[in-house]
Amino acid sequence: MRAVEVCDLRIRYGDRVAVDGVSFEAHAGEVLALLGPNGAGKTSTVEAMEGYRRPAGGSVRVLGLDPIRDRRKLVPRIGVMLQSGGVYPTMAAGDVLRLFASYYARPISPTELIATLALEQVAGTPWRRLSGGEQQRVSLALALVGRPEVVFLDEPTAGIDPQGRLTVRQVISDLRDSGACVVLTTHELREAEHLADRVAIIDRGHVVAIGTLAELTASEGGGGSGIRFGGPPGLDVRDLAVTLDAPVAEYQPGQYRVDAPSTPALIGVLAGWLAQHEHPLTDLHAGGHSLEDVFLRLTRSAGEEGTG
Repeated sequence: MRAVEVCDLRIRYGDRVAVDGVSFEAHAGEVLALLGPNGAGKTSTVEAMEGYRRPAGGSVRVLGLDPIRDRRKLVPRIGVMLQSGGVYPTMAAGDVLRLFASYYARPISPTELIATLALEQVAGTPWRRLSGGEQQRVSLALALVGRPEVVFLDEPTAGIDPQGRLTVRQVISDLRDSGACVVLTTHELREAEHLADRVAIIDRGHVVAIGTLAELTASEGGGGSGIRFGGPPGLDVRDLAVTLDAPVAEYQPGQYRVDAPSTPALIGVLAGWLAQHEHPLTDLHAGGHSLEDVFLRLTRSAGEEGTG
């Protein structure tokens, strides 16, 4: 079932076009990640879906409703997690959860949410004294307290420690499994890889790609080619290329790409060369391309072509 439908969405700020003909849909029981560089139009698009931004053109429907015209009907059925703010700074985490719960006819118990998001130790702490990660988890709890059918999450794991990230991932996975539609924005591409069923990449106000992770990475040249690895910056890539009999490039400081089929034999030679030169192997990804590869190529291409 389509929970969110965005068709030819256009948003302007004066003479500047922020969103220029964006179209996509998201379904019940799905996590859709919206990715894009700063200024790409992600936030404006999400604000239109939440009913905070009036489009200059096109249409938006959430649960079949217009987010602005049908706002009173829609608000009780959606959850919104802001990246910052929205909470009285002197209110304790538990108190603000109980306040928000009182707005809904059938809320989730605040006590249950506090336990689910591991907030027991800070339930009595004022918002302003919470760490960034604790504030993020409280914000997520506030978005969920009304049992929403569609949830909008802005950078849900930003500033959260590794243990907290696992908790947030599980909560989002449980939301999807319960049939909710989750639309999230993030700059953390690895989080998108962990969380999203589908990914939409937005750049300069346009959707430049949309699909499952497998579909997007396959479009980058097949699933069986290429090795990427991490090591100290400035490795002798010429010597390594000779040893591997394959092109090697340092595409970011300390991040390397070998353009050759990722066979076990080639990976063994690579590991042997690093060991011989006493270099650590900090990361290894063999076969196919990562979401980061897709993201960087598409957003760079859009910039080079001057779209939007």
